[in-house]
Amino acid sequence: MRIAVFGMGYVGTVTGACLARMGHTVWGVDISAEKVGMINEGLSPVAERGLDRLVSLAVRRGRLRATLSAEEAVRRSDLSLVCVGTPSRADGSADLSHVFHAAEEIGRALRSRRSYHTVALRSTVPPRTMQSGVIPRLERCAGKKVERDFGACFHPEFLREGSSVPDFFRPPKTVIGAAGPRSARRLLELWRPIRAPLFLTSLGTAELVKYADNSFHALKVAFANEIGTICKYFGVDSHEVMRIFVEDTKLNISPLYLQPGFAFGGPCLPKDVRALCSAARGAGLDLPLLSSILPSNSIHLRRARDLVLATGKRKVGVLGLVFKSDTDDLRESPACALVRSLLEKRRQVRIYDPRVDLRRLIGANRAYVARQLPNLNRLLVESGRELLATSDVIVLTGNQPEFDKVLRGLTQRHVLIDLVRWQGRAAARGVRVQGICW
Repeated sequence: MRIAVFGMGYVGTVTGACLARMGHTVWGVDISAEKVGMINEGLSPVAERGLDRLVSLAVRRGRLRATLSAEEAVRRSDLSLVCVGTPSRADGSADLSHVFHAAEEIGRALRSRRSYHTVALRSTVPPRTMQSGVIPRLERCAGKKVERDFGACFHPEFLREGSSVPDFFRPPKTVIGAAGPRSARRLLELWRPIRAPLFLTSLGTAELVKYADNSFHALKVAFANEIGTICKYFGVDSHEVMRIFVEDTKLNISPLYLQPGFAFGGPCLPKDVRALCSAARGAGLDLPLLSSILPSNSIHLRRARDLVLATGKRKVGVLGLVFKSDTDDLRESPACALVRSLLEKRRQVRIYDPRVDLRRLIGANRAYVARQLPNLNRLLVESGRELLATSDVIVLTGNQPEFDKVLRGLTQRHVLIDLVRWQGRAAARGVRVQGICW
């Protein structure tokens, strides 16, 4: 394949050299005459293990060239990969000027092309950049329409400095956000030889995947450092703690707890985070990440409450009260906290949860209810039918199987506030549905 790579910095040079190694013909484009000259002399403009050799070999074999001319590169290629920088502005926002400049240059070059050309952005950009910024510029400058005349994709890279060459050939995943099926074809063909999970998705999803990845990586570093800080104070081997921690691939290093939904609660997580933060404060340790967990959870609870209040309706039915669907545990249940906050806002609340039998609550479970919802016996209804009949808003907080039958009884007069991502068909029947994270 003939490929143009825009921006011969770190990502662009690695991408261009590795694609040339795969047998493609690559044109590198940059505004720096110095970088263009270095590449054409077989030298890498960035320092990265193994990259000098790849660039030198690709240039000697005639598979890698560099130019200052976007028009020349687009004319000689079938696919453009935009790898320009998106540095931070003073206010923290991403500077997209290089991305938009590249899009306009490519668009002008596309004006005289008759054959289909695909443009894929690899630079990390905020959501909606492709849809609201890049594609309109391409269409305006080219005088053509996306999908019909040219393809447009967001195609993030997952390269780590210091190991980017092996990462290129063995990526953790390949993500292609496409404007449509025709846009994706060349990238699907390009990556066929690379063995990695491949995700073909929307432009916005692909844009946010990259930010989710990097934010989580930063979160992990900060988390490990704060745990290490506590370990040092108490004379504990921090590396031994984390070695054992990461061995748990069922709960810790796994998809569990990484699904957007309702707030956390229950008898363990809130109290243990509270206790750890209290111990840190007692030791005079400043641990902002761990200290922000409970406030973040409280804000998420308020989001759920605000979704209900925004409907403007006063009769609210809560479907599910227990902490987990297969228990009768109400201790620090987020649903209990939600009910209490709605009562404080003078909403008429009714609750249906067949797991809750007030006669069987004992010990700490009973004491919690007595403190937090002393009038719970007056809020509970005996059936889902009764809940639907007495409520205009239904708040789904649990995924108990018996709730499916209740939800099938929703009518157009109901609003469903979905906190667990129910996969039913309420919206198809004209029921208005609001999800908390979707």
